[in-house]
Amino acid sequence: MKAKAGVLYSGGKDSSLAAVLLSRDYDVELLTFVFDENRAVPSIEAAAKELGFPFRKLTFAPGFLNECADTIIHDGHPANAIEEAHRRSLCAAAQEYEVVADGTRRDDRVPMRTKSEVQSLEMKYGVSYMRPLLGIGKKEILRLADKFFEVVYGETGQIQNGDFESEIRAELTKRGVDFVPLFPVNHEQSLVIKRKVVN
Repeated sequence: MKAKAGVLYSGGKDSSLAAVLLSRDYDVELLTFVFDENRAVPSIEAAAKELGFPFRKLTFAPGFLNECADTIIHDGHPANAIEEAHRRSLCAAAQEYEVVADGTRRDDRVPMRTKSEVQSLEMKYGVSYMRPLLGIGKKEILRLADKFFEVVYGETGQIQNGDFESEIRAELTKRGVDFVPLFPVNHEQSLVIKRKVVN
């Protein structure tokens, strides 16, 4: 019997590719975390259906969106808020699954768990944390993604995936804060729209 792996899932090429690679050895479930439990995520659900894995939408604790917005305003950039959202996602998943995983890549800077954080997570919850793309560069990831999926690309806000930033940007806008200077420019996002039949 395969162990069950909870994979943090945005609907994009990286988390989709991680899920497919893990599915050979694990029973994969896709986990998308949102700040607002009423937020609909039809594009992500459609991507998960294309992959053929069970999908769950999970909600952060109340007040966490405000914490993230406050952190970004204080810091002048989103890195620490995104890192904390990623950390909390992993910790929540680790309480339910034997294996937790994500699509973080070799060249990623944010989010990225350090070696000591990984060891702490695994020891605290008794889980294994898998990052199947960690040793793979961008060129090869694009090749593999093209092999397995049809993908659309666009700027954050144009692509309706499960990236944490969309809800945070909306909260900043609600507060009357111009988020544009706070976030990196030309930050490309992806969304899987079809899984290809691979022979």
